[in-house]
Amino acid sequence: MPAARDSLLDAAHSALARRPWSAVRMVDVAATAGVSRQTLYNEFGSKEGLARALVRREADTYLAGVERALAAPGDIRGRLTATAEWTARLARDNALVRALLTGCWSERLPSPSLTAVPSSSAVPAQRRADGPLPAPGDFVAMVRDRAVSVLAGSGTAPPDRVGLARGCELALRLALSCVAAPPPGEDGVTDLVREALDRQLTD
Repeated sequence: MPAARDSLLDAAHSALARRPWSAVRMVDVAATAGVSRQTLYNEFGSKEGLARALVRREADTYLAGVERALAAPGDIRGRLTATAEWTARLARDNALVRALLTGCWSERLPSPSLTAVPSSSAVPAQRRADGPLPAPGDFVAMVRDRAVSVLAGSGTAPPDRVGLARGCELALRLALSCVAAPPPGEDGVTDLVREALDRQLTD
């Protein structure tokens, strides 16, 4: 039931914005989504299953935004800067993404194990959510490797792949540092990343 699943995840996310995860009740999530509590349990199995699915969806949302930034028109520096901007913006606005990218889970948030858990769910999306969840280092590696794959063939002359990988990792780590200690001004992340990439990447 994809529509019911999305509605339940939306309801859980809204509830988490108002109260700590420990105070979020399954019956309230089901009621807000307009489905029965049995439907919720059929879809996720337990509150832990709901938490894993919610965290997995936020991880997927982040990675989908990375794909959009890397596919946007522009040169390599511009697309890596857009990736860094997306990373900093989403992590600032979304507590679950911030926790995923930094490894800092507050007591207000669900904190599912990042390792896979046994799953007998008949729901394919839940079996995926029950699989391993990315750790902060995994995100850096995934984004770096995806950037190299997308951007290495984007110019008239293939760039140095090692230098490109370093540039992407530098941009991403700078973005994450700006999540922990936001720079002054609206364009702080952009200016910082562009200056660093201008030094790191050569035409």
